[in-house]
Amino acid sequence: MEKTYTLNVGGQDLVFKTGKVAKQANAAVVASHGETTILTTACMSDKPRVGLDFFPLLVDFEERYYAAGKIPGGYIKREGRPSQTAILSARVVDRSIRSLFDDSMRNDVHVVATVLAVDQKNPANILAINAASMALTISNIPWSGPVGAVRMGCIGGELVVNPTEEQMAESTLDLTVAGHAGGITMVEAGAKEVPEELLVNALQTAQDEIKKIVAFQLRIREEIGQPKTELPAPLAIEEIDRWVKDNLSEETAKAVMIHGKKERGAAISALVEKATAHFADLYADAEGYIAGAVESLVKSTMRTITARDKIRADGRATDEIRPISCEVNVLPKVHGSALFTRGETQALVVTTLGMLGEDDQIIDGLKLDEPNKRFLLHYNFPPYSVGEIKPMRGPGRREIGHGALAERALAPLVPGEEEFPYVVRVVSDILESNGSSSQASICGGSLSMMAAGVPMKKHVAGIAMGLIKEGDDMVILTDIQGLEDHYGDMDFKVAGTRDGVTALQMDNKAGGITREILSRALMQAHQARMQILDAMEACIPEPAPLSPNAPRIFTMNIDVDKIRDVIGPGGKIIRNIVQESGAKINVEDDGSVYICAVSPDSVEKARQMIHDIVREVEAGEAFYGTVTRLMAFGAFVEVLPGKEGLLHISEISTKHIGKVEDVFAPGDHVIVEVKEIDDQNRINLSRRRLLADPALIESAGLTQYLPAEEERDKMIAALPDASAPSRDRAPRRDGDRERRGDRGPFRRDRR
Repeated sequence: MEKTYTLNVGGQDLVFKTGKVAKQANAAVVASHGETTILTTACMSDKPRVGLDFFPLLVDFEERYYAAGKIPGGYIKREGRPSQTAILSARVVDRSIRSLFDDSMRNDVHVVATVLAVDQKNPANILAINAASMALTISNIPWSGPVGAVRMGCIGGELVVNPTEEQMAESTLDLTVAGHAGGITMVEAGAKEVPEELLVNALQTAQDEIKKIVAFQLRIREEIGQPKTELPAPLAIEEIDRWVKDNLSEETAKAVMIHGKKERGAAISALVEKATAHFADLYADAEGYIAGAVESLVKSTMRTITARDKIRADGRATDEIRPISCEVNVLPKVHGSALFTRGETQALVVTTLGMLGEDDQIIDGLKLDEPNKRFLLHYNFPPYSVGEIKPMRGPGRREIGHGALAERALAPLVPGEEEFPYVVRVVSDILESNGSSSQASICGGSLSMMAAGVPMKKHVAGIAMGLIKEGDDMVILTDIQGLEDHYGDMDFKVAGTRDGVTALQMDNKAGGITREILSRALMQAHQARMQILDAMEACIPEPAPLSPNAPRIFTMNIDVDKIRDVIGPGGKIIRNIVQESGAKINVEDDGSVYICAVSPDSVEKARQMIHDIVREVEAGEAFYGTVTRLMAFGAFVEVLPGKEGLLHISEISTKHIGKVEDVFAPGDHVIVEVKEIDDQNRINLSRRRLLADPALIESAGLTQYLPAEEERDKMIAALPDASAPSRDRAPRRDGDRERRGDRGPFRRDRR
């Protein structure tokens, strides 16, 4: 039976419908916000997977082009691999719901959000979180939800709940928050250098709205919710658990406090081997369980020491940053490069500058008229960075997510197209990783862009904060390493400048983060960010001059009516300019022309050629033109690309010319002056006037061509005098033409 439930959020209705479609799933919900509509389903396998040591949750976000009234591009004309937007949306849903599943659960759970319609006003990813929560809440799948999600903007200094896409164009904050009644579980934000106090207020406002959404879902569950499936209790072998705790606790505490990552890992592996050897006869098939028991002891030991004694595994204070090293220009030939190292995390970051209209990224998604991207950041995490061996198959969801976070952090400081008409691509290769590699990419990206000559006004730095809470003991950690991230309760990444935050991301495993904890973490992150910025500014305090290896881009504007002249029929003219100059050229519909080449001479040559095409010819100007056609009455000369004028036979020389072909052939070059432009915009040229006054040639800057003209004039002087009668024929009488014309055409028909 179909049911419909409505809740007003941020001044607009959030609608859930269930009971009509996809009834074979454990639960299915059609959710809408405005006219944006999503079908979300949740399914769980009947039996747990054997041999897994993690919870197998899969979240997919399916974009359907029909939702925006579009047909996919390319040859196949159907949806293919998920877009970056779809992957990031799936990650946001996953991060919002994952922490509320039991860690011991091994049944596969699959959540699918399919976008059915988009209204270009309300984002689909926020709706997908609420719909996924609703589907899990009313299903029989064991889950500790529900959660709610809202988007926060800041327009004119005022916080706005669930702003439309049009409103977001004026917002200084784009904040996505998910949580339950007890606190916040997931945060994703981009900002234009907003203060930490504003973020705390925005998170509190979001939490107030989330509580309404959660209470709404709980009321629906009471009405139509299915009983939750009872899962079998996780395997427990008390003998192994007791022996591991009694015999390995002291050694585990020592292993946890080893500062080096590889050395610490080796010590923990030795403990696993010791326990496995002890139970080799009694529990020969329990190697996985024994390893899990040792890991549980490592986790509890590390958390207790850190939270109670405020002692970190690598010996640092709770608010201390690992040693930092910043280097720029570490690679030859590239446009800009940097090597950023923080502890055992190292990123090699390279910046490449490209041309607008050619190197920018076309976005083919559900948004209409989405502009091309001119700033790209790509993050790579090769297996050798953590000492592992695995095939490299291209970027996965993690790489795309980390790259998007770093890109969002740096984007507000990338200068606009008018100031810096380049496409900027930043690539971060993680060479070594022990936590916070995405934040190292932000720092390295800022350094490499400044080294390339990108005119950024200031540096951007990122830091990862952590939280460990054991009973009444709690500690907030600055610059967490891998162990603290893996066993901790929170991964809170904050990036920004000296003047404010530009990006924020948080994942919480503790069940909910309060305003007090968030506020403390943000203030502690601010102090750490200032220290990192000190090191970065000491390395390169301001943008370097544009790299000599980078292309030079010249921007000019032409009349829109002249675009066709620059392009030419079938692109003939612009191809010729590219071939002759060696530059890349892009002509926009508004008349903006971008000329790009590594050599400044190539840029100048292309600029001059385009200038010659679009500029108007004026009377009195002199040119070194090219003869294109010969006629009985004169020669046509191209003075500028695509602009021809007539050099009448009487204007070729001070001497009378009998035949034009005696003087010129197509392809010859000749100095000419624009005599006049008639009322039909035809250009009439003269060579005779220039030769009569050589000062005109000098003032026009064409003196270097004068010797060739003098040689041609000598040749003209040696021609027979055209004014004398020819010996080969009698002088023509006035009546000859009329008499021949009367009978000429009809001569054969007359009898």
